[in-house]
Amino acid sequence: MPRAAIANSRKNQLSLLIYKILLNENKIFIIIGAVTLLLLTGIVFLAGRTSNTAKVVTNQAVKIATKSKSYDWGQIGINNGKVETVFDIENQGSTTLKLFNVTTSCACTTAQLITEKGQSPLFGMHTKSDFVSEVAPGKKAMLKVVYDPLFHGPNGLGLITREITVGTNDASNPKLVFNATANVIK
Repeated sequence: MPRAAIANSRKNQLSLLIYKILLNENKIFIIIGAVTLLLLTGIVFLAGRTSNTAKVVTNQAVKIATKSKSYDWGQIGINNGKVETVFDIENQGSTTLKLFNVTTSCACTTAQLITEKGQSPLFGMHTKSDFVSEVAPGKKAMLKVVYDPLFHGPNGLGLITREITVGTNDASNPKLVFNATANVIK
């Protein structure tokens, strides 16, 4: 093979090698860019979920009273549908009671505040909300708790305890904790 043809062949091979390297580098830049975009999207999403909680100042003039903070549904069938209970929260103070930052200990359970002014949105395990429910002195709010025994599928059999927390502006009781229990059977 003549020298010119060999040199030209090597030149073509070198050009092809450089092209492949640049192509791979472009792929790497695209992958790095995509991963960075996903990370930034996740950070923005999480920041939005965690910064949306109510901030309420406590007050010595607020006094909360509850008849009970626990309820037992007893035995419930996994396929028999959702069960619910209601807890009463009374304002025995001389100023407005504020209820906020409602959360549940499991995604299978939701909670909702009900007052004479209406109903709150549904709250769950991962719900963050700036919603504040107000209860006038001498009035009551209801905390409606709904449990779905089928949420966890066939692995959800047995004894369960679910916790529901409610933030308050009662200086001596800034967080109410309610418990609901059951024995989930087939």
